Amino acid sequence: MEFVTPEKAVDLDALCQEIRARACTGEFDNQAFVSQDMIEKLKQLGVYRALVPKRFGGDAVSPREFCELIETLSKADGSVGWVASFGMSPAYLGSLPEATLEELYKDGPDVVFAGGIFPPQPAEITDEGVRVSGRWKFSSGCMGADIIGVGISPLKNNEMQGLPRMAVMPAYKAKIEMTWDTVGLKGTGSHDLVVEDVLVEKHWTFVRGEPSKLPEPFFKYPSLSLATQVLTVVGIGVAAAALEEFQILAPGKASITGGAEIANRPVTQYEFAQADAEFQAAKAWFYQTMDSVWHEVVAGRVATTQQISDMRLACTHAARVCAKVTRKMQMLAGMTAIYTNNPFSRFVNDTNVVTQHAFMGDATLQNAGSIRFGLKPSPGYL
Repeated sequence: MEFVTPEKAVDLDALCQEIRARACTGEFDNQAFVSQDMIEKLKQLGVYRALVPKRFGGDAVSPREFCELIETLSKADGSVGWVASFGMSPAYLGSLPEATLEELYKDGPDVVFAGGIFPPQPAEITDEGVRVSGRWKFSSGCMGADIIGVGISPLKNNEMQGLPRMAVMPAYKAKIEMTWDTVGLKGTGSHDLVVEDVLVEKHWTFVRGEPSKLPEPFFKYPSLSLATQVLTVVGIGVAAAALEEFQILAPGKASITGGAEIANRPVTQYEFAQADAEFQAAKAWFYQTMDSVWHEVVAGRVATTQQISDMRLACTHAARVCAKVTRKMQMLAGMTAIYTNNPFSRFVNDTNVVTQHAFMGDATLQNAGSIRFGLKPSPGYL
């Protein structure tokens, strides 16, 4: 499978083999970020231009095509997939003025974005723009970013001025404090961003969640749902890797007590088939909800509240099923799978971190249930 850029063609299968090999050495986890040369290879693959409109030099693929790419990369390594998932940044940056986007992409569409949204920090409005200072957490991929965005609350005379915004600036204007020390997805480099008195011109800011004025169908697709989907699909890729790894392991692995190979045990066959079925069903529904909404968007219609809610619910469901599946594969693999450097341990830890993200929290289930009963969901759910 190849994604072609003007510079060169990159073989996705070969790249995934390299990612897997380097991840197995602990390279990304130990340094707590994805190496810069790998970010460059993701650029060459087309990850960061994938969703950019064609008039800015991008490929303008569909949300499903992008998620399938992230799934494949995540099967090689969850952290690399997670960092690559922020190639969905046009969904955010599309709310910038069109003239700003032309400036952003003037040297090409392969722009790497990382953001720290919460908590929004007060930013004083001046005649030139806004003065930004503060600290933001969970800035995944910030070590390899070209530009960064931070959440601000614009102030004038100590009074809030409108809705919270994102302020976008070159990455070199922010400091990175390497605070990311977690049980899973260690290589995502989701460190803290620190900004000290940086002036950001108004046309480099936008209201978070404000619909884009760009005409392409992609910008009519629910951006919050997409932000959730590109993270959920990381768990899908990791769970697929766990299932595949166990299929390779089981036929040749015998019990330490001298019993039969685990692939020949009826309980293994039963448990594996059940886990595989649950995984395939969750994955199918995940993509089905995406297809339904994209079909409406391309046809020029607006997706229904129920369709959008189904996308959010399918994400939470898939994330939790994937975590359950990887844990089951670890259990079936036996004692060797408890070691820190064993791939099954990494699969479990990575998928569990996906379930911890706020987008996949219990509130999703509550809101989805409310909509089914004809009630209004919490603000920000859709």
